[in-house]
Amino acid sequence: MIYLNFTDLNEETQERLIANSKEDIKEKYGKAMMDYATKHNTNLDKMLDEEALRNLYSYTYVFNI
Repeated sequence: MIYLNFTDLNEETQERLIANSKEDIKEKYGKAMMDYATKHNTNLDKMLDEEALRNLYSYTYVFNI
């Protein structure tokens, strides 16, 4: 079995996965995150980036070699 981590992928693939993850986060938690960011005076974009990276670990990856 071969194990790859996110940093082993090329830059284009990493950017695409992060973009997909951000969209997932926006769909699932968008309103709650906006409310939290407003209430706690936090940067929403930075918070979204951090959550998107955490969300990548919940994905199941399939590679065709």
